[in-house]
Amino acid sequence: MHIHVTCAIIERDGLVLAARRSRSMRMPLKWEFPGGKIEPGESPEACLHRELMEEMELRVAVKREMPPSTHEYPAFTVTLHPFVCEILSGEMTLNEHHAIAWLKPEELPALDWVEADRTVVATYRRRIRGTDIAE
Repeated sequence: MHIHVTCAIIERDGLVLAARRSRSMRMPLKWEFPGGKIEPGESPEACLHRELMEEMELRVAVKREMPPSTHEYPAFTVTLHPFVCEILSGEMTLNEHHAIAWLKPEELPALDWVEADRTVVATYRRRIRGTDIAE
């Protein structure tokens, strides 16, 4: 099974939002960038907006799209479609996640991320340092 998922790298005041999965979610209490599964016929960006409203009651503006990243788990494969965003409106409400943290980009690797998000963290950090190799 191969699923496509969006994720939001939400920036605010030099910090980045990380969300901790709840105990009832697959891969409980791991950290991730918020987002969710792309529905049939839905664009990745439309999915991102829908998921952030459902999960956190946030409206965001997409600043830029990053390259997709694919990870193979034993039972399924996931392709993440990451977007760097900023919050436009909404009071953050955790409808699905256990907790959030606002971290400096250099602090992100210290968290226990879901495996698929680790590549996104690394790519994001390379890009903001300006050391990313052209695609």
